[in-house]
Order: sequence, then structure tokens, then C-alpha cells
Amino acid sequence: MYVKVTNGAVDQYPYTVGDLRRDNPNTSFPRQISSDTLASYGLYEVIILDRPSYTERTQNLTQKLTPTLNGDNWELGWTVSDKTSDEIQAYDDLVAQENRAVRDNLISVTDFYALSDVTMSAEMTTYRQALRDITTHANWPHLEESDWPTKP
Repeated sequence: MYVKVTNGAVDQYPYTVGDLRRDNPNTSFPRQISSDTLASYGLYEVIILDRPSYTERTQNLTQKLTPTLNGDNWELGWTVSDKTSDEIQAYDDLVAQENRAVRDNLISVTDFYALSDVTMSAEMTTYRQALRDITTHANWPHLEESDWPTKP
């Protein structure tokens, strides 16, 4: 992907070689256009920077819309910003909803042990109760794999 630069400022991004050919219909370009030729038309390759580390629960990560010049390179970076308390609450609510769905599925897999013609072991009873109580876990709703009870 390229950026088209006019007088040192971004004129258009993204910009493709197809755009260059369309914008210059009377020019015959080779199949592979050199970077020097592209530069003569104000086109420069854009380097997409790696995502920075951030905390998904409390921060938003947004890719910038316009590349910036960093030394000799045009780069497309990222912005990390803090979430509002409402956004954090919405994130926590979503995680809780997803974990409740996991919990409900794990319980449903063991429902046949609760049939009247099946004797449920004490371990299975304890496991099912631990699943029902998972919402009172200290880490709720942000559970680690080790926070979940182990099926007997």
C-alpha cells in the first residue's frame, strides 16, 4: 500500500499502483515500477507498524488513518487511549456473559448425571456446585483457565 504525498503532506491514503495508472492514462508504466519512479510521482510505500501492547480491559487500540513520516519512512501507527468507566463496565459485562455461557455449557454436559435413574457421585455434585458458584470467584468475570473447577 502506498501514500500519495504532495508538497510534503499526505494527499491520499491508501493509494495503489492502479490509482497511479488511472490518474496518468497517457503514461506507459512498466509492470514493475521502481521505487524511484514511484517517488517521482509522490508515491511512497507505507510501513504498517506492529500493534503495541495494551490492556484490552482498560484501553482502546485504534489504528491511525493517515501515515506519518518518520525519518525516511512513511508509517501507519496506532493510538492507545484509556477507556471510560462505562466502556470498562461494558467490557466486564461482555466477559461475564461469555463466561456464564461457558459455565452453562459445562453444566449441561453433566445434566444426565442428575436424571432420576442415575446416581451422581459426590465429586460430580461438588463439580456442578462449583460451576454454579463460579460467579462468586475472586477473579470473576476475568477468569484464568486455572480458576475453573476440574471435571471429575
